[in-house]
Amino acid sequence: MTGSGRRSARSRIKSSTDGGDDRSLRIEKPNPHPQYRRDRSRDHSLIRIPSVNLKALLGFGIVLFLLVLFLIHHLINPVERPQTPRFQGGHKESLYWGTYRPNVYLGIRARTPQSLVAGLMWTGVKDGRFSMRHVCQNADELKKYGWMRHNGRDYGHQELVDQDMTLMTSFFKSKEDGSGYGGDWTVRIDVRNENSKLSEDLQQTAHLFFYLADEDGNALSLSRDLLDIHDNSLLAFGSRKDIGSWHLHLTSMVRKFGRLQLSDTSDDSSNILVFQISGSIPFRADIAFVSGTDLGGNSRLKDRLNSLTGTLLTTRLDEKEREFDDKFKNSFSLTNELDFESISIGKAAVANLMGGIGYFYGQSKISLPKTSDFKSGERYISYWPAELYTAVPSRPFFPRGFLWDEGFHQLLIWRWDIQICLDIVGHWLDLMNVEGWIPREQILGAEALSKVPEEFVLQHPTNGNPPTLFLVLRETLKDDMMQEYGSTAKLLSDFAILNQMHFDDAYGAYFDFGNHTEKVRLSWQEVGGTNHYASRELVRELLERPRLRFVPHIGYVSLFPFMWRILPPDSLILEKQLDLISNRSILWTDYGLRSLSKTSSMYMKRNTEHDPPYWRGPIWMNMNYLILSSLHHYSKENGPYKDKAKTMYSDLRSNLIRNIVRNYQQTGYFWEQYDQKKGKGKGARVFTGWTSLVLLIMAEAYSEW
Repeated sequence: MTGSGRRSARSRIKSSTDGGDDRSLRIEKPNPHPQYRRDRSRDHSLIRIPSVNLKALLGFGIVLFLLVLFLIHHLINPVERPQTPRFQGGHKESLYWGTYRPNVYLGIRARTPQSLVAGLMWTGVKDGRFSMRHVCQNADELKKYGWMRHNGRDYGHQELVDQDMTLMTSFFKSKEDGSGYGGDWTVRIDVRNENSKLSEDLQQTAHLFFYLADEDGNALSLSRDLLDIHDNSLLAFGSRKDIGSWHLHLTSMVRKFGRLQLSDTSDDSSNILVFQISGSIPFRADIAFVSGTDLGGNSRLKDRLNSLTGTLLTTRLDEKEREFDDKFKNSFSLTNELDFESISIGKAAVANLMGGIGYFYGQSKISLPKTSDFKSGERYISYWPAELYTAVPSRPFFPRGFLWDEGFHQLLIWRWDIQICLDIVGHWLDLMNVEGWIPREQILGAEALSKVPEEFVLQHPTNGNPPTLFLVLRETLKDDMMQEYGSTAKLLSDFAILNQMHFDDAYGAYFDFGNHTEKVRLSWQEVGGTNHYASRELVRELLERPRLRFVPHIGYVSLFPFMWRILPPDSLILEKQLDLISNRSILWTDYGLRSLSKTSSMYMKRNTEHDPPYWRGPIWMNMNYLILSSLHHYSKENGPYKDKAKTMYSDLRSNLIRNIVRNYQQTGYFWEQYDQKKGKGKGARVFTGWTSLVLLIMAEAYSEW
């Protein structure tokens, strides 16, 4: 989720100044016409202002203004489509609360624009210095963190290893008689010190901070009772229109009397509360949120609270863990060839993808055409206010929606929970304007915006993404619809024309055709600097004029006819494609297929000074999955290359699984891409977006399109 847009540098545009023309003084004879008096002042000016047709100018201006309004209208107006009732009612309520804040280590919110939000922070230590852990970031240097189990609905279990302190967080949700809309939820936090190597300051105590805030600005009330948190203790209470009255309770093995309350002049109207829990390691704390407290009696409320804490909660969490394992087994049917460790990593793949699903609300900023009258970045218009329920590629790096990533995410999610899949696809389609365009990167709300550099915020209507949502739509369409559209696709496909336009016999590969030259390089050039100092930057330099020709770079981009299985199983071109894929000097490695051939002049070359190689060599799981899927397809098709495809499929599958499992064992993370030389994870970590496709590879679950 990725594409060059994530890493491309900001465009550098230099203005040039044109010299003005010399104008000679014009002297005209007096004109007896009555217009003379009105034009006389211009006759004696140094610059002659030519006469214009004001009506024509006004008309042109009106037409231009209407054209701009028309374009803006189309740009920011959603496409009209039928409502989807399946996403309302009980389905919508069942998904109301969740761990929908993927950018923080543990964050809970509701699927509503202005929600109660909750989260966990704690103090960590490194090199003798304390710092607060809250937002997922590499700077914290956690050894490992991520969901080990998460069903996307009402249960999740996460492990976080911070130096030698281990935190385990569990999320559980239930809907009982008397609950408010969306039900109740609870968080269990276990703090352990398995290795007993904590610094002296942290050996005795760990400091956790649990907070609750109301985005709607509603006041939160703090309990005034003396806390005995060995029992179920009321921390806070309040009321909202969506869920009614609510209570927040805490129970813990830690026994502490009293309360530290900081002076607060706006105590009666605070919309955020932070609770510190300090205890000797190991300890456990259960924090329960019960809604609809004004709807039932005290006895029923007490029963609900007891079921969300203590031994009853332990029992329910154990049941949810078994349910997750059973569903995993039934959904993916992994073969006996995989060892226990690989299966555990497969569980982590789907758990992190489901646990990374977030809810966002806001307005995208859409770039308008730039003119000389506006500075870069100042010309934009806001998209309509919209909500988005979506998976994310990476919690620390990309905790927001990416259009072309999401199609790959759903290849796994639909096999796990078809209702969640369709709900997510529906939210994305709600972002389509009347032109059929969807902004490729969704930066909705303050939390999403906080993780995006300013130069990447604007979305450009001229930029599109591969329509990967069709990958999952094809999986979920009914058979009769598939046959109808499939027949149309075959009529529009012409293998002969494809070969005529894009196949190069010399290379045995498909290439783009256009203006191109291979004689291009980046060279250092001095540019104007500030304070009388010149600066240097890498500038693209053409050594030969581009001409119409094939663009001779073999990589993922030249394999799309193979990926989409356009090639007949008995075609000689299929054999050439298999030869390209299996050639170690071109694409094949022991860790997966590299993105660009070693023989390419662009292999591992920078695109600009600020844009290092991204898709020019490293191994990417989404493309490897599509290629592996096609190898599996051709290994089942009768033809002269069936056995070769089968051998390549088996070898590539083993290489991919082995490398991802090895990296996860060594680092505790899934990675955005993998090095083509040594197989080491690179780029963003905790990248359980399309890297989670390794689970489908383990299960040999491929699409038959």
